[in-house]
Amino acid sequence: MTVDWVCKHHNDLGKDQLYALLRLRSEVFVVEQKCAYQDIDGQDLAGDTHHLMAWEDNELVAYLRLLDPESQGGDVVIGRVIVSQAARGTGLGHQMLEEALERIEDIWPQTPIFLSAQAHLQKYYGRYGFVVAGEEYLEDDIPHIGMRRL
Repeated sequence: MTVDWVCKHHNDLGKDQLYALLRLRSEVFVVEQKCAYQDIDGQDLAGDTHHLMAWEDNELVAYLRLLDPESQGGDVVIGRVIVSQAARGTGLGHQMLEEALERIEDIWPQTPIFLSAQAHLQKYYGRYGFVVAGEEYLEDDIPHIGMRRL
């Protein structure tokens, strides 16, 4: 799958990009996964937040959010990791994580990275140097685990 990767500071997001990423998050997290929660949490447009997007033919097919370490206790926090239903199984998730790690190193070199993974994805993230940090917990009835990469 050939996509165009775009990583933007929240100040540089266009309204169409912002709308597309909020729409994709709602489609997957709220509708598909049936998780009723406050997705728009005040962090999308705060601090040094960056948004990594994968576009294919003007369609957003993958996305994640990078929260800056200053607002997150010293770790860059990867969150809202999502691949559209149509793009799953194409390897796009791996491409996105590799792209995210490169962007983090460019923006915040030598900074630890934290993410809250769905528990069944521990081995997936482990391939990229993430190790379990804490106990498993339920978030929206889905088992999660904190993971950190130094």
